This record gives sequence, C-alpha cells and structure tokens, in this order.
Amino acid sequence: MELEGRVAVVTGGTRGVGRGIARAFLRAGATVVVCARRPSEVPVPGVEFLPLDLRDGGAVGAFFDTVAARYGRLDTLVNNAGGTPWRLLAQADADRHARVIELNLTVPLTASLAAREHLRAVRGSVVMIGSVSGCRPSPGSAAYGAAKAGLESLARSMAVEWAPEVRVNTLVVGMVRTELSHLHYGDADGVAAVGRTVPLGRLAEPADVGEAAVFLASERAAYISGASLLVHGGGERPAFLDAATAGNSGEGETR
Repeated sequence: MELEGRVAVVTGGTRGVGRGIARAFLRAGATVVVCARRPSEVPVPGVEFLPLDLRDGGAVGAFFDTVAARYGRLDTLVNNAGGTPWRLLAQADADRHARVIELNLTVPLTASLAAREHLRAVRGSVVMIGSVSGCRPSPGSAAYGAAKAGLESLARSMAVEWAPEVRVNTLVVGMVRTELSHLHYGDADGVAAVGRTVPLGRLAEPADVGEAAVFLASERAAYISGASLLVHGGGERPAFLDAATAGNSGEGETR
C-alpha cells in the first residue's frame, strides 16, 4: 500500500491501458479518479469517474480544481489519454492529423499545466504514457509517432522547469493486449503470433504498464525525473536474428 493517502488522476482511464493503470494505483492504496468523455460500461469498483473532454481547456482546469477540493490534494497525474486509428499519411487530411497530434501531445500539456499548482503543493509527479512509435518509424501512425516523440521531449523539459517541486517521467510503452487488440492484431492466433516477435514472448498486459506507473509515482522513484522508462518486453526481435539463428551451427565468430 505504498501510495496510501495519495490521490491520482488517470486520463482516459476507463478502458485498456488506462484501466490497468487505475487498477494498479488502487491496489497500491491510492485514491483514483479517472476521466474520459464517456464512462466505462464495466466500471472498476473503488475508482471514481468524472466526465471530461480533455480538449476543453477551461473544463480541464475546473476538473483538477474539483479533484483537489474534494480530496484535499493531488499527488499524481498520469497522462494516458491518446491513441490513433491506423491510417497512412496520404489517406488522411491535415485536420485528422492535427487532431491526432492534439490528443497525444497538446492534451497532456494542457492537463499538466492545469494540475501543476496542485502537484507542487505536495511535491507530486506527472507520468506521461509514451510509445515506442515515438522512437522509430511508425508507418500507418506517423502523426501519432511524431506526437509521442514530442511528448518525451516535453516531459524532459518539464522535468527541468518544474523541479524540484514536481517530478516528470515518461513510460515508453510497446504493444499491449487490450480489449481492442483484435483491431490491430486480429484474432487470438494473431495476437499470439505478434507476441512471439517480442523478446519476452508476449504482449504487455495493462497491469504491466500500471505497475511501472506506480513505481514512478512512488517514493522508490524519488530521485527519478526527466527519465524515459521502456516498458516493451525487450522491444522487437530484429528480422536478421531469426535468419542468423536458423543458419548458425554455433561455431565460428561473431563480430
């Protein structure tokens, strides 16, 4: 119960990765508030839901004031809300790309600014949910990848500007198995096949991301700020590795 007495907000916390993060904070003893435009059809017992359109800057400010007034403090903001449909660059217009960048970069900035004074009061922290798409080419989600790369840069600058009162870190997340995995990877066999491309042999579960977020919010990470923590199971197996393994008898020299 290392977060007992703490208050955490998880944006987009009603499903998928956000739901896993909310559950992890709850298990760690925190009071958890999640926000999204619509509530979950299957709410998590013990987690409070408050409706919020994160693109509405005025509403975002009022939301954090409400949380701090209701619970007396705000210790952690997890900027999880985000995502994108799969679409090649030339198949979407500029407005669609702008909306993707807004959701994945501008919204976390707006939320962090709105929460800042409440976090400063208790020397709290911000956890950004980034993506490996921001670290490598991301065909089919290029605007999303660019936004996530920007999010890491934003977090590093924010960590310097807001120190020592507020710590800011990023979780760089790989592929995660959620209730929407079939939209990206197909049926159970497809999910398993994709999982085998990860060195640890499976996709992440939302709980894996949640436990990493709890760590960054806890006193165990008291001297960690401006960091990017990879939560990707070792990344992706390079294609040449399988070919080299198949053709290697175990003899000879590797340079």
